[in-house]
Amino acid sequence: MSPVIQTLADLVRINSVNSSYDGGPGERAIATYVREFFEQRGIEVWEQEVFPGRPNVIARLPGFNPQRRVVLEAHTDTVSVQGMTIPPFDPVIRDGRMYGRGTCDTKAGLATMMHALASLKEAGLTPPCEVLLAAVVDEEYSYRGVVRLCEDLRADAAIVAEPTELRAVIATKGVLRCRLTVQGRSAHSSKPHLGINAITQMARVIAAIEENSQGLKSRQHPLTGHGTCNIGVITGGVQVNFVPDRCSIELDRRLLPGERAEDAVAAYRHLLTTLPDIQATLDEPLLLVDEGLDTPPDDAVMQTAAQVLTAMGLDPAPGGVPFGCDASKLSRAGIPSIVFGPGSIDRAHTADEYVELDQVEQAAEFQKRFLLAFT
Repeated sequence: MSPVIQTLADLVRINSVNSSYDGGPGERAIATYVREFFEQRGIEVWEQEVFPGRPNVIARLPGFNPQRRVVLEAHTDTVSVQGMTIPPFDPVIRDGRMYGRGTCDTKAGLATMMHALASLKEAGLTPPCEVLLAAVVDEEYSYRGVVRLCEDLRADAAIVAEPTELRAVIATKGVLRCRLTVQGRSAHSSKPHLGINAITQMARVIAAIEENSQGLKSRQHPLTGHGTCNIGVITGGVQVNFVPDRCSIELDRRLLPGERAEDAVAAYRHLLTTLPDIQATLDEPLLLVDEGLDTPPDDAVMQTAAQVLTAMGLDPAPGGVPFGCDASKLSRAGIPSIVFGPGSIDRAHTADEYVELDQVEQAAEFQKRFLLAFT
């Protein structure tokens, strides 16, 4: 295996399931691996604590101009391994692909960034700008790693590793996650007319939300398409012979770049007021709010990426994706950002997650060339 593929295999062998999922161990072990990788190569590296035992790892490579800085960012956590049909931590290579949890999302991207810095150091090449590589925690749950990173961070460009099939992405959707609750009245199931069934009332709420979601298709973003809404969790009732007095749903609303979460919240609250005889509320606090990414296509980070992609014979056109990631937080911190990496988002979180190894090699070359080209 080439060095970058070997590093990817090493990363996959490390269980770094986010601590919020199924008792996952978190990112401590993978943070140690990343830190030691740079220490062994004489590259300055340190840890930045986010949660106890769950640090970001930051490596620094000096540039000719210390006043200019590029950030390479990738997350170290993965989602749960429940339901996987392959051994999650055994990086099997077959038909030009590596299988395992995190291969695609996003240990391949992390490995390419690590080797971009290592290759410059080994070759004695000084990039035009200072480079920070940030391997951050908690992207798969609440983004606390990148939020900690952005405290007092200054940079002129950032590349965030996610599976984009080697496209430079300038637009991502945001997300609003919230809980809606219907309050009913309990009664014995033999006399249901004495109660108010919160579950059947919630069925009316769900129908109204589904109808409302059809209207999201009328507004399109040229790179990300239209907004969406998915109801992913429903809870209600105590036992079968009770009329349930409470029912809740959790929904995931994907926001277009530029769309404000507070406007979506207001729209759902208004929708609930239009349903007669239903006591329904949108609960506070909201579960998650993250706005989308919308980097101008003429920004230097995208222009440099396009030049490098063209030279490599890859598609230089700016792209958009329907998912969200750490890039929007860096953008809000005033750092123009793109998303780039090997693999397809269609393989992320799947039962047989994999990444194409030829894309991993190309992504590593892209990262190295970008760092030498961005001024």
